[in-house]
Amino acid sequence: MKTKLILSLGISAAFTTAALAELELGDAAKLPAAAKTAGVTYDKQIKPIFEKSCVKCHSGEKPKGKYSMESLAAILKGGKEGKGVVAGNSAKSPLVHMTADLVKDMEMPPTDKRDKYPALTKDQIGLVRAWIDQGAK
Repeated sequence: MKTKLILSLGISAAFTTAALAELELGDAAKLPAAAKTAGVTYDKQIKPIFEKSCVKCHSGEKPKGKYSMESLAAILKGGKEGKGVVAGNSAKSPLVHMTADLVKDMEMPPTDKRDKYPALTKDQIGLVRAWIDQGAK
């Protein structure tokens, strides 16, 4: 079942009429299952995944989508499309849907850059899901 999620964009006053955008999440049933790993930690298990595939574009002074993934705090804060992580609910976290290629035209990493930034494997997405489901701490 597809879910529509309304997210605040946090853009300039010139675009106040477009202050909300609709992001259609993919079918949650198509997501890889959350890993059965207890006690998943950001520093040990999640950060290395993001550093390999995400941080190069989502860092610095002008991160793509205004979504920095340089730190846990930045990841939880979100970007121009709103929050990417819904702590405690990976099935409603846009970051999970994008990395699982379930959001049309917002696949992450972008499909045309995967020679340089590899797509997350089903196991990696499952680990990210477990981390989010466990509170994204």
